[in-house]
Amino acid sequence: MTRDDTGAWAAQQAAFGEMATRLRRDDALWTDFEALCRHGGRMAGTASERAAQDWCEGQLAAFGPVARESTPYAGWRCDHAVLTHLSDGRQLEAVPLLGTAFTPDAGIELPVLDLGRGTPEMIAAAGEGVRGHAVMVRHEYPFSTQTVHRRVKLAAAQRAGAAALLVVQPEAGIGPVSGSSGRAGGPGIPAMGISAEAGRALRQPGARVRLRIVGEDLPQSRTDTLVLDLPAGQAARPDERVVLSAHIDGHPLAESALDNATGVAAAIALARAFAPRMHAMRRGLTVCLFSAEEWALNGSREWLAALPEARRAAMALNVNLDSLAGSPRLTALTSGFERLGEFARSGALLAGGTLGVHLPLMSNSDHANFAACGIPALRLIAGFDEPDSALRLLLTPADTRALVDENHLRTATALAAGVLWHALSADSLAGLRNEARSEVRA
Repeated sequence: MTRDDTGAWAAQQAAFGEMATRLRRDDALWTDFEALCRHGGRMAGTASERAAQDWCEGQLAAFGPVARESTPYAGWRCDHAVLTHLSDGRQLEAVPLLGTAFTPDAGIELPVLDLGRGTPEMIAAAGEGVRGHAVMVRHEYPFSTQTVHRRVKLAAAQRAGAAALLVVQPEAGIGPVSGSSGRAGGPGIPAMGISAEAGRALRQPGARVRLRIVGEDLPQSRTDTLVLDLPAGQAARPDERVVLSAHIDGHPLAESALDNATGVAAAIALARAFAPRMHAMRRGLTVCLFSAEEWALNGSREWLAALPEARRAAMALNVNLDSLAGSPRLTALTSGFERLGEFARSGALLAGGTLGVHLPLMSNSDHANFAACGIPALRLIAGFDEPDSALRLLLTPADTRALVDENHLRTATALAAGVLWHALSADSLAGLRNEARSEVRA
């Protein structure tokens, strides 16, 4: 580092330090987080989601005009879902995967085939034994380099001729696991998440179940993307934008606290911190609060696709906040952009912290849709490759505010502020856009 570089870095640290001190003492961060949790699970298409969007709009409106940009998604409504163990007539703990295929009104009766972890290779190896069965597979910790996602297992089971899929939450005493089926109104087989206790009951030889999932596909559904644009001053690149994003929606089982009240509360806190300082920044800040993220990232994908090309071209970087607590360790998933990791680490260093980096693209939050448009994008996440962390309880009835350590959330928000400050004030972000390499993980 040259003397000029050292001086510039020291000046940046001093300017950031005052804001960071205020941010760490921001009582509204925790108050906002709890307020979001009180809205419930915020599943897209429900009154809970709409009330949370209205509340978020009110919070952001304190910093500038907020646009509600109507966004289509492949919606779905479930009116009734039940899984019955036919040996004794017991109803088992189970929830339909979001957007899953329906059964006939009377339900379907099926034998159960337990395939353990249920990787595509295991499903293929079972051959004709899969056909006509309710295939049972294990839910995996979603934030790991070794994870096989539920939708990969569902697709493999469907290809092999399974009549249904049951995804077992492995930890006892937690209840069933939710999540998206990714069907988006297309062909599919019924799929449910079930509890560890239900999975144990169905491992008995000769187990049979009746599935009944009744509802309606709603292909013309719409939600809102909340957009707050904070322009830069008359600095070097006032027309460029850094997009700060988080998703409001969740699942119907609990409070969707980790996933993603943490990210939304942090995004609002960062808007509050940066709004009065944007005159000194080199590029503008656009805050996007998406919905329908839990529907296989449908909301942000449709929103980006509908934008004029010039608006997308102005986006220099996406910083996506999703599941920021549950562990003290924060990782940047940098979507195959090779220079983005060190850039993010430099921003975290401004805040006096460290940041892990995972380079290959992981398509597990809205950053993936920005990356698909060629926009450098990262997701900040806690608990990456930590299967014993609280993030193992995402998408379950345990995802409540009780899982969230306030200090973890405050520290993660401060690190995100460092990354964001670096992005808004850097001389150029052009070097982040080249050298893109992708390895898609579904």
